[in-house]
Amino acid sequence: MQVKSAVRGLLSAAMFSMFAGAGLVHAQGTAYVSNQKGGISTIDLATMKVTGEFGVGGKTPRGLGVTDDGRTLIVAVRETGDIALIDTRTGKVTSRVKVGKNPEFVRVRDGMAFVSFEPTSTMGPPPKPGAKGHDDKKKGDDKKEGGHGHEGHDDDDDENKEPAQVAVVDLKQGKVIRNIVGGPETEGIEFTADGKSLVVTNEADNTLTLHDIATGRLIKQVHTEKYGARPRGIKLSPDGKTFVATLEFGNSFLVLDGQLNPLKAVPTGETPYGVAFDRKGERLFVATARAKALEVFDARTFEKIKDVPLNADRCWHFTFTPDDKQILIACGRSDAVLVIDAEKLEVTKRISDKKLPWGVVTYPRAMGSLDQP
Repeated sequence: MQVKSAVRGLLSAAMFSMFAGAGLVHAQGTAYVSNQKGGISTIDLATMKVTGEFGVGGKTPRGLGVTDDGRTLIVAVRETGDIALIDTRTGKVTSRVKVGKNPEFVRVRDGMAFVSFEPTSTMGPPPKPGAKGHDDKKKGDDKKEGGHGHEGHDDDDDENKEPAQVAVVDLKQGKVIRNIVGGPETEGIEFTADGKSLVVTNEADNTLTLHDIATGRLIKQVHTEKYGARPRGIKLSPDGKTFVATLEFGNSFLVLDGQLNPLKAVPTGETPYGVAFDRKGERLFVATARAKALEVFDARTFEKIKDVPLNADRCWHFTFTPDDKQILIACGRSDAVLVIDAEKLEVTKRISDKKLPWGVVTYPRAMGSLDQP
C-alpha cells in the first residue's frame, strides 16, 4: 500500500511538473473550492489568492475530486443529479454523467469516481437523537443555504429511510458501471488498504458498512450507537492499520482497526465532521463545526495536541497543500477559506469566498478530508 502510494505520488509530481512547465497550472499548485451558491473557485497556492471560477451548470456543487493527472475535476451537482467533468486547463465542462438524486460525496481513484447519492431525499432537516425537531441549525438556515437542511446537508429526515447508494463511474467510458447500496444517508467514503473494498458512513442508521467494490456485496456492518450518533467523516491511516470515523452527534471520533473492529471513542469539540491524517500518519486533524476549531491529535495515542481556533462558521472540509506546509479549510457560513500554518497550527490568512464554500481539494493531490494522494 505504501509503495503504491509512493509511486502514485511520484507520477502525480512528474505530471504536475510537465503541466506547470506548459503553463497549465500554477507553480505551487491549485486549490479547487466547491461553492453551494456558485461554481468552483480556483486558488493559486503560491499567492493564496482566488484566480477564477469554473461553472458547473447547476446551483449546488458539493463533493469534488481530481484525477491523478490533474486534467479533470469531478464535481457532484445536486440540482442536475449528476457529476460534471471539468477540464482544469480550460475550466469548461467536458461531459456529465447522471448518477441519481442528491449526489454529495465524491472520491476519485484509479480512473473511477465513487459518488454517493440519496434516492429518497426529501430536503427536510435532520432530527437530533430522541427528538422530533432539529436544533442543529438556526431557524431559516434552509432558505439561507439554498433549501438545504442540516447546514447545507439534505434530507436526514426520510420516513422510509431507503438506503443511499454509491455510484461507481468509469471516467474513461463516461458511465455508471454499478451502484453500491449503502445505508440511509450515506455520507463519507473511504477505501480499504488493498483498494478492493469501500467503507461508507451511514448517518441515519448510525452504521459503517463495508462493501466489495467489484460486486457491491455488503461484507460487514458496524453499529456506532454505543459510541455516538451520526457517523460522517471516515479516513484510513497512511499505514493502512487504523480507520477513524467522526460521530457528529457523539462529539467524538471512533477509532477502528484495519478490519473495522471498534477500539475506542475519543472526545472532540461539538459536531465533528471532516477528518484527515497528515502524510506521515503522525497527526490526526478533525474539523469541529460548532466548536469552530480544527482539532489536532497524536495519531498513535489519540491524545489532543492542540485546538486551532477558527472563529468561523460551518468549517467542514479541509486539505493540506501539496507541500504539507499549510492547510486550507472551507468555512461556508463565514464565506471564507482559512489558511493554517501546518507546523505552528495557527490561522495565517482568510480568503474571502462569498458563495458558501463547501469543500476543497488540491492538485497535486494532497491529504485532506475529501481527497488524498
